Amino acid sequence: MSLWEYANPKKFMETTGWLLPWLTALTALTLGGGLVWGFFLTPDADRFGSTVKILYVHVPSAFIAINAWVMMLVTSLIWLVRRHHVSVLAARAAAPVGMVMTLIALFTGAVWGQPMWGTWWAWDPRLTAFLILFLFYLGYLALWAAIENPDTAADLTSVLCLVGSVFAFLSRYAVYFWAQGLHQGASLSVDRAQHVADVYAYPLWLTMAGFVFLFLTLVFVRTRTEIRARRLSALVARERKAA
Repeated sequence: MSLWEYANPKKFMETTGWLLPWLTALTALTLGGGLVWGFFLTPDADRFGSTVKILYVHVPSAFIAINAWVMMLVTSLIWLVRRHHVSVLAARAAAPVGMVMTLIALFTGAVWGQPMWGTWWAWDPRLTAFLILFLFYLGYLALWAAIENPDTAADLTSVLCLVGSVFAFLSRYAVYFWAQGLHQGASLSVDRAQHVADVYAYPLWLTMAGFVFLFLTLVFVRTRTEIRARRLSALVARERKAA
C-alpha cells in the first residue's frame, strides 16, 4: 500500500471516516484525563504555587502551534511537487487550528509571565518569534480568502508557508540561540536539569497527547469539510456551465 493512495479524496474520506470516532474518544480520554490530573490532582509548586499548572495548557498549545505549521509546510511542499489537492486542503484546514493554538500559547504565556517576570509581555526572542508566527497564520488565512482561483491561492499560500517556517523554527529553538532571553528552556527534556518534576511531567505528557489527538481530529474534520466544499463548488460550476 502506498502513502500516496490517501491523496485520493475518496480514499481519504473513507479512512478518516473510520478513524474519527476513535480519535474523538482518544481525545476525550487523554485531554480530559490529563487536565483533571494536572489541575486538580497535582500539588502546588513550592516556588510558583498554583501558577505552575498553567503549563498544562501553555506547553501543549505551544507545541501544537509550532508543529501545525510544520505539518502545513510538509503538505504545502507535497502540493508544490506532486499537485495533490488533499495535501493543500489539509494545510488550509490546519491553519485556523494552529492560529488558535498560537493565540492560546501567547495568552497563557502572558498570564505566566506577569507573576514570574513582573510583566505581561517582553520582547524576548522566543516570544517575539511566536508573535510573528501568529501574524503569519493570519496572513496565510487572509491570502486564501483574498484569491478566488483555488489553485493560485494554494500556490501562493504554500510559498508563504515556506517563508513562515523560519519563525516556526525560531519559536522552537530561540532559547538556544539567545541565552539572555527571559523564556526558560523546554519543560520536557532529556536533560534532567531542565526537566519539570515527574509529578508534573506525567500529567503533562498525557495532556500533550490529548492536544495532539485534538489537533488530528480537528484537521481531519476540517479537511473533510474542505473536500466537500470543493466538490460542491465544482458541481455548481458545472451546473452553471450547462445552463
